[in-house]
Amino acid sequence: MPADLQSAPFGHSGTDPGAETLAEADREPHAAAATLDGMPSFDVVSEVDHQEVRNAVDQAQRELSTRFDFKGTGSSIEQADLVLTLRSSTEDRLKAVRQVLEERLVKRGVSLKGLDYGKVEEASAGAVRQVATITVGISSEKAREINRLIKDKAGKGVSSQTQADQVRVTAKKRDDLQATIALLKEADLAIPLQFTNFRD
Repeated sequence: MPADLQSAPFGHSGTDPGAETLAEADREPHAAAATLDGMPSFDVVSEVDHQEVRNAVDQAQRELSTRFDFKGTGSSIEQADLVLTLRSSTEDRLKAVRQVLEERLVKRGVSLKGLDYGKVEEASAGAVRQVATITVGISSEKAREINRLIKDKAGKGVSSQTQADQVRVTAKKRDDLQATIALLKEADLAIPLQFTNFRD
């Protein structure tokens, strides 16, 4: 029976793991699928809980409205799904807004590794703003990095294959999958990773 990794001993980390393409990346996609079918596997994904992001932003906004050091600065955080617009009166206050946001995100279990800040820009009335985007999904470049790591350092029977914005890792033995998860957790891949869809 398929089981989500959250119910397996691998855990569900919103912080740090990674995955790769098939070890033999030059295989035809249908051939790779045939090879991987029926073997123990899991998917490496980079996702975020949208509701927890909303909760973090709401909490940060409340803190901005009550703290004395933000009084009269027009500090705010506007959210459009995973795009956040931070505003304040000066760059110094904007930096403090970022700190409040990041603290709240961490408390809600949202990894800061997916947080990508744009440039600080001038806004109306001499204020400043900055857009922060929370990225999800594993890019093709990052997938190649994950696949290379698995090919070079994972067990002999482990292979991986990029599937859209995630990576499927396959092995002959469950223990090899656990070792691969440990490998990915230890690697500094600069994006939040989770392990899902474990199949025996």
